[in-house]
Amino acid sequence: MSKIKSIHFVGIKGVGMTPLAIIARQAGVSVTGSDIVDEFITDEPLKKAGIVPLVGFSKNHVGNPDLVITTGANGGFNNIEVLEAKRKSIKVITQGEAVGLFMNGEIFGRKFVGISVTGTHGKTTTTAMIATILKANGKDPSFLIGTAGAVSLGTPGHIGRGEYFVAEADEYMTEPNFDKTIKHMWQNPKIAVITNIEFDHPDVYNSIDDTRKAFLAFANKLPKDGVLITCGDDPQVKKLLSDFNRRKITYGVSKDNDFVVDHVLKDVELFVFGNHNRLNAAAAFIVGLEVGLSKKQVKDGLLQFRGSKRRSEFVGKLQSGALLFDDYAHHPTEIKKTLKAFKEKFSDCKIVCIFQPHTYSRTKSLFEQFVNSFDDANSVLITNIYASLREKKDPTVSSELLFKSMKNRYKDVIFLPEIEDVVKYIDEKKYGEDTIIITMGAGDIYKINSKFEYRNPKQIRMT
Repeated sequence: MSKIKSIHFVGIKGVGMTPLAIIARQAGVSVTGSDIVDEFITDEPLKKAGIVPLVGFSKNHVGNPDLVITTGANGGFNNIEVLEAKRKSIKVITQGEAVGLFMNGEIFGRKFVGISVTGTHGKTTTTAMIATILKANGKDPSFLIGTAGAVSLGTPGHIGRGEYFVAEADEYMTEPNFDKTIKHMWQNPKIAVITNIEFDHPDVYNSIDDTRKAFLAFANKLPKDGVLITCGDDPQVKKLLSDFNRRKITYGVSKDNDFVVDHVLKDVELFVFGNHNRLNAAAAFIVGLEVGLSKKQVKDGLLQFRGSKRRSEFVGKLQSGALLFDDYAHHPTEIKKTLKAFKEKFSDCKIVCIFQPHTYSRTKSLFEQFVNSFDDANSVLITNIYASLREKKDPTVSSELLFKSMKNRYKDVIFLPEIEDVVKYIDEKKYGEDTIIITMGAGDIYKINSKFEYRNPKQIRMT
């Protein structure tokens, strides 16, 4: 592909698209993009980068760019702007393919050493940790993080002068209606991290075996001089490794691993809390060693990590005294681990979880697991399911059904369908300083946080 001078992004506000647009803009490419008018967590980083999205989708938005990048949302390849681009014979690629092309140097004519992070949970945090370690040690990496950014990095996307490109590698499919290729298969890293493997995305995978095979296919793309870094405690990872014949490094709690978390992170005080984040940090630590940094350099880099957007993110202290956090957890395992981390961190506090289920397919497929995921919450408020743009409403599953099942297990669980209902409830309860409130889910539940009044809505250290 010849050097690209202009790119149009269809669905530019997506957490996978925004960092690509920012990277392209930093590289001197002319960037345009369109999306729906709704508020997104990526609005701020786009504005900071000087990118103003066009509102809505229209064939008039396309212009004559060298390249159009789209996603599976907003109609995917059937989006009016994509159809217009094809009519004009403009090359159209997906977000997943674009990440691979950016990393391989086929967009900017500059090849990077790829570091890809995939797995069912922990991708974003681990990717951000790795980028922070490299940045702190003068490596000036390029990076792509699937959220609105990380405090230590200031942006979700960056093109650096260094040789490394650190990217989150998604295990979802490229374009549901036209291209079933798993997104991480577009990447060709030298260093790959698989954080863990669990059944998720029931609209993509038929079983856990099907899921594991997708991760194995990704691992098998590594070159002969590449390395796979993965959590040896994970039962599905163990099965994967039995079929993997290249260089590998394992980490985990068990002493059977090449790197034991408690040894690796000895004397390292992490800003983020929870055992799941210690595992993420261990993976990032090993990557740091693999690129030639000393243990001290890696430790110093980790100390600069201050968390990622929507990952146990402190929002502020409510006027009533309660501390409000926001988290992206949307899978039963993520919910359990996140709530456990909060319970251990704030052992003297009441935990109130405001949970918005994400997608009908996931809620239906993992229904019983969701029912049993809130043991470390004192109170659970459930809102309506947030439907993905890629799915239709399923009348056989609902948040109300989830609520009714959870009532048999938990004493304090409440169904509040709409955001306005939740705001009213929280305002009336006036939770005090003995309470931690967490908005949780992969949808738009975070928007509720702008409706509360705060004493001090600034990031504070929680260690």
